[in-house]
Amino acid sequence: MNRTLKLYGILLIIVLLMMGLMEISKKEVTDWRKNYDPNETSPFGLYIFDHEAPGLFGKGFTKTEISPYAYYQQHKNIRQQNILVINSEIDKQSWKSLLKQVNNGSDLMLITTDIDGETLRELDLAPLRVTSYEDSVSLKLRNPLHKKDSLMMDKLPNRMGFRFINKKSQLLGISVGKDEGAVSANFIRYPYGKGNILIHTEPLFVTNYYMLRKGNTRYIQDVFSYLPQRPTVWFTDTSEVVSASIMRFILSRPALRGAWWIFLFGLLTFVIFNAKRKQRIVPILSPPENKSAEFVKSIGNLYLQEGDFHDMMAKKAQYFLYRVRQNLLIDTRNLNEDFIRSLHLKTGNNIDEIREAVELIRKGTDPYARVMREDLVRMDRLLDEILKY
Repeated sequence: MNRTLKLYGILLIIVLLMMGLMEISKKEVTDWRKNYDPNETSPFGLYIFDHEAPGLFGKGFTKTEISPYAYYQQHKNIRQQNILVINSEIDKQSWKSLLKQVNNGSDLMLITTDIDGETLRELDLAPLRVTSYEDSVSLKLRNPLHKKDSLMMDKLPNRMGFRFINKKSQLLGISVGKDEGAVSANFIRYPYGKGNILIHTEPLFVTNYYMLRKGNTRYIQDVFSYLPQRPTVWFTDTSEVVSASIMRFILSRPALRGAWWIFLFGLLTFVIFNAKRKQRIVPILSPPENKSAEFVKSIGNLYLQEGDFHDMMAKKAQYFLYRVRQNLLIDTRNLNEDFIRSLHLKTGNNIDEIREAVELIRKGTDPYARVMREDLVRMDRLLDEILKY
């Protein structure tokens, strides 16, 4: 037998023995992944909620694994109902079906950490974002009747919330940080047609870990009390497509998955060592130098030395207005109050800061205006802040 093959065989046996010893000696590890799976008993699964949901929602409760689009194709004459979706992606066709039901009088509750931008724009809401970086937050409801029914999230909270909500929306709940200062909207109700869309941005409160914590039951019941007493359908998964690949079975079994990765590692090791012996020397070629950065730096230094802040403000203003026309499709011919309001609605920035930025743009484009260095610095910061999203 070839000496090299013997060496590879010995290495493979050693790796297999090490993997076997590790498998035998390993301890049970808690799975803290946020899977939101009704069949998972891990801390952040929905096994407890799955079993408690029929009693929580009463008669007429239905759980389905098919998409909303397919469900409403099968139930075309369905009446008004409650619709529940917990951290599941919603495809476009299913979203249209859900909105149609809500428009006809149903209530949709989305408990999720992520909603796509197109959906948010349709509802005229700001994007979800991380509102704080604290390791624990308290979930509270605004209704005075539920004032004492809060829920403390002290284990991997998502800390998601809305940047702002429109006038149509009703604020139902908030998340509060330790210092009582970091407050953000995390539960809202948005009227749509004859029904309502309720959005809660902290789905962890319905997971096994928090449902089993003493004192959390009241908050959970209060949240779902905003849904009227009528039939409820829970879409447990709205987008998953089961793979028909042969690898699906192998990767779904821990032992087969481990053997598969060992095989790939061994094959990769063989290819690397074999290629290292036979590969020709590759000449080192220096990549072409990029002079663009040096050119920009030189131009900037030239303007700085000349101290022509007025010209720099004019060019900055022209570039900003060009981006507003191209990216936000706003007419920039008249920098009036309508322009300021349109820019505020499309960017979500403070309207006073936008008004100040417009005044600086007018000043920079006025050839007879007296411009200071501080004006240039302030305008640069304001314009970058407005178009940072």
